[in-house]
Amino acid sequence: MGATLLLSCWDRANRPSLTDRLRPYNPGSLTTPPGPGILSVESIRDVIGPLARSAGDRLAGLFGVAEPAAIRLRRIHSPVDATAFRVRQMAVAAISLLAGSVVAAVAGAPAIVAVVLVVGSPALTFLLIEQGLARASDRWKRDVALELPVVSEQLAMLLNAGFSAGSALSRVASRGQGCVSKDLSVVVNRVRQGLAEADALREWSELARVDGVDRLVGVLALHSEAADLGRLVSAEARQARRDLHRRTIEATERRAQQVWVPVTVATLVPGVILLAVPFLSALRLFANA
Repeated sequence: MGATLLLSCWDRANRPSLTDRLRPYNPGSLTTPPGPGILSVESIRDVIGPLARSAGDRLAGLFGVAEPAAIRLRRIHSPVDATAFRVRQMAVAAISLLAGSVVAAVAGAPAIVAVVLVVGSPALTFLLIEQGLARASDRWKRDVALELPVVSEQLAMLLNAGFSAGSALSRVASRGQGCVSKDLSVVVNRVRQGLAEADALREWSELARVDGVDRLVGVLALHSEAADLGRLVSAEARQARRDLHRRTIEATERRAQQVWVPVTVATLVPGVILLAVPFLSALRLFANA
């Protein structure tokens, strides 16, 4: 890689291609950027990027991660694409591999400990980065589920006030600042690009993977058939709020049950000890008799 970077600065080794040499004589050359040379940083990135993405997806699949990284990055509106994310992830894992090898060699660790350091450190680093992306994706879906009842009520108010479905979505997307508003901004941009409104909403539903979003998209898809769309969206908002209330009660009860686990353990352990002392004493008396 060092030799490639040095040779990329040498014109004889990095001769422009025929397309780049003819580009100034093309009428559209001012808007078309020149391509990278054969020996350049861009060429290295073009080679390493697909390899890192393929290897990262396979390793994530081996560890039980089924959802592609590209979908999760699009869901959280990350400015980094899947290829750049995998390249950074594999680079950090390679640094961890190098650090583990150096520590094992300097410390003179046994063979088993050396294998654990060399193999476990990059695997752990890879999993930590993957888990960070998974947590960000789950957090985004949870925030969407929490914001959905309020956004649905806003859409219902706008529809009942006489707004069309497209204008209501655009108004909520422009005035909101939450996760749903960002998703709706993408939907509005897709519609402005020429995609049908129902198809843009369906893309959002497939990307979000939230049950409330699926139901809301199914209701909004009836904007050309239903005359009382605002009433339907309002009913869906009430249903989303009931679902959210039910999940909150379930989480509260689950936490209340978890509180009793340490209390039960703290009560049973001394009780077992107190019962074991006279029991062992009685066994010793019978044995001596």
